[in-house]
Amino acid sequence: MLDGYQSLNVSQKNTFRECANKLISYTFLARDKEDNKEDYYFVVSFQSLFEEFFSILGYEIEIDQALGTIMLSSDNNSNVLKLNRDNTVVLLILRLLYSERLKETTLNSNIVINVEDIQNKYNYLEIKQRINKTDLVKALRTFRKYNLIEVIGLKDALVANTKVVLMPTILQAIKVSDINEVDAAISNIIGEVEHEKAN
Repeated sequence: MLDGYQSLNVSQKNTFRECANKLISYTFLARDKEDNKEDYYFVVSFQSLFEEFFSILGYEIEIDQALGTIMLSSDNNSNVLKLNRDNTVVLLILRLLYSERLKETTLNSNIVINVEDIQNKYNYLEIKQRINKTDLVKALRTFRKYNLIEVIGLKDALVANTKVVLMPTILQAIKVSDINEVDAAISNIIGEVEHEKAN
């Protein structure tokens, strides 16, 4: 591994360090996210070097070139982001919307929704306790930071037509063989909330 690293020029070593730190900090890279593109292609170009490096740290790097995604994972659950209930529900809803919209387009197309779609999905799933707009902004900022989405024109407030681009990294974040599992996960969370209110 050291031989491979030493063969890089100074610029490549700097980029290697930056990409490694981004993966450790944010877990995902999405080829179609503008601020990820160069990093994505650099990691793909030096895949074996990154694999060796991360294996020393106890991580595994998963590259899906068909989806244009990279994920860093660990068996010991280190460096894991803990989501609260609201953020978990929002992420599951985004995953549902991704699968639904994917049927209407090709895998190579960006999936674009808007905030109203998220709100409508809350209605459809009959989730009584909705996330308020301030917390939704925070959730979307978190998911953007981790390269799961891109929000177009997000300021301090959301409007119904604020555009949200769903990145295919969301498929790696929530790996399910059947989208019904996502429905079941949301139902479990809703059940927990109603049970807590009853007690």
